[in-house]
Amino acid sequence: MLVLVAPGQGAQTPGFLTPWLELPGAADRIAVWSDAIGLDLAHYGTKADADEIRDTAVAQPLLVAAGLLSASALREALGDAREDFAPGALAGHSVGEITAAAFAGVLDEAAALRLVRTRGLAMAEAAAVTETGMSALLGGDPEVSIAHLKKLGLTPANVNGAGQIVAAGTKEQLAALDADKPEGVRKVVALKVAGAFHTHHMAPAVAKLEEAAKALAPMDPKVPYVSNRDGAVVTAGDEVVARLVGQVANPVRWDLCMDTFKQLGATAIIEVCPGGTLVGLAKRALPGVRTLALKTPDDLEAARTLIAESAGATAPAADASHAADAAGSPSA
Repeated sequence: MLVLVAPGQGAQTPGFLTPWLELPGAADRIAVWSDAIGLDLAHYGTKADADEIRDTAVAQPLLVAAGLLSASALREALGDAREDFAPGALAGHSVGEITAAAFAGVLDEAAALRLVRTRGLAMAEAAAVTETGMSALLGGDPEVSIAHLKKLGLTPANVNGAGQIVAAGTKEQLAALDADKPEGVRKVVALKVAGAFHTHHMAPAVAKLEEAAKALAPMDPKVPYVSNRDGAVVTAGDEVVARLVGQVANPVRWDLCMDTFKQLGATAIIEVCPGGTLVGLAKRALPGVRTLALKTPDDLEAARTLIAESAGATAPAADASHAADAAGSPSA
């Protein structure tokens, strides 16, 4: 059973959209989306530097657009088999949940991009109130680490599994963490994000998203949709949207999402562009599950082969893991 996943903020790198825009029709789609949300996605995905795309208001729409574009390219790469292609489950990490909602048919692409534009702007505004950030803890016992974070006033904003927890809070609290790591933690890595996402610091953004959600007309998911809140499979479109809204100020439980993938019988995971982070976690948490990250269009053929094999079809042998980083950058 194949699971299709979408990464969260922090996965973006300068120029990552460049090779995708060389595909037929891709630049035109990006131009239409850019006009619709008032943001030059092509510029930010090809020419902007790391600081520019670290901006929450830029990074979030850019990630959703890249995910939609690469998923569409994957569908085209399947050729005659594309009409029959349906993943066994869908999920996204943080802002990737909006990408996954579009994959599932809960939101159309235009609605997904409008929602993520609102989300990015609202979260950037909330983050500007207090200087905050996020850092990933690598290694250690989750219970010990979470207790230590709470002692420092930090929130375990992402419990990602595979020995990774992301702490969020003020710059002062994060500095205290650098100086006093939990027992067993090998390393603390500052993330490329501009705020303490999935904490109480984002409460003002929730109110704005609640208002934006009133204009949506969500459909029920066509494919099992796994939620960041608790790893549950959500079957109602309005519930998906409600969870998308509330998740902004609540922790991401990617560990529970991966537990659900296992329970559903996942045998393969493909992460859409800019992939690497989530398949890295899966390699450690879900041994035996094949993984592939769509980093560039060069990875589409391996993805096609993996999908064919997951469906029980015959296909030429391919190394479906060559694109996956076993230790990708943590998502937020």
